[in-house]
Amino acid sequence: METTNDWKNYIEVNRKLWNDKTPAHIESEFYDMKSFLSGKSSLNDIELQLLGDVQGKRILHLQCHFGQDSLSLARMGAQVTGIDLSDEAIATAKDLAKELGLNTTFIRSDVYATPEELNGQFDIVFTSYGTIGWLPDLNKWADVIYRCLKPGGKLIFVEFHPMVWMFSNDFSNIQYPYFNTEPIIETNEGTYADRNADIKNTEISWNHPLSEVLQALIASNLQLSSFEEFNYSPYNCFLNTVEIEKGKYQIKGLEGKIPMVYALEALKK
Repeated sequence: METTNDWKNYIEVNRKLWNDKTPAHIESEFYDMKSFLSGKSSLNDIELQLLGDVQGKRILHLQCHFGQDSLSLARMGAQVTGIDLSDEAIATAKDLAKELGLNTTFIRSDVYATPEELNGQFDIVFTSYGTIGWLPDLNKWADVIYRCLKPGGKLIFVEFHPMVWMFSNDFSNIQYPYFNTEPIIETNEGTYADRNADIKNTEISWNHPLSEVLQALIASNLQLSSFEEFNYSPYNCFLNTVEIEKGKYQIKGLEGKIPMVYALEALKK
């Protein structure tokens, strides 16, 4: 791990990272495009329980990658707008929407610029799994959510637990702080969806403790209505995992001992 205060170019560094990841992800077994194109939803029970019936709802999906979850929501009857930093991801999402005949809008944008890209307010802002770690300032993030929600609208947020990000990649030791003390700058090969992908990139990220997440929402006048932690990941995206039951993964040797995901709902009054 390298750390530095010179992280101001993080948007372009991470844009390149995700531009390079996207083609490998599309071809990976992890994202299983064949099943998705045949009608399988990419959404998990955790977020589906919080989302409820989305028929006719206007949903803003922040950091949507190449659009599988956005398009799954559209298949459920929602009117979806997806935002992502990556040129490659947004281009792919648009192609998928056209191929599937779904009237879904995709916009390439930095999260913080989202309110300037959109008109109107949404019933739901949705974001999930590996998103806020790419953002340095959660107060700005929560403010974007508040500005994009209509009165009575809600944030549905599912994320990997900050405790997970404290560990080394193989979960053999504690390597990173729980608290957001400085940016984490690394150079990694491959990607969680394909460890053997011919990719090598610098990435800049931040670990955000739960207190920082919750305080950012409170400061932006969003009212927490539910919060839950889970001792498994619905994705097999970490090293040294065991599948405790179908679609639920824990870290070998730490089964049931650490939180891996949390989920919350917050309302705009």
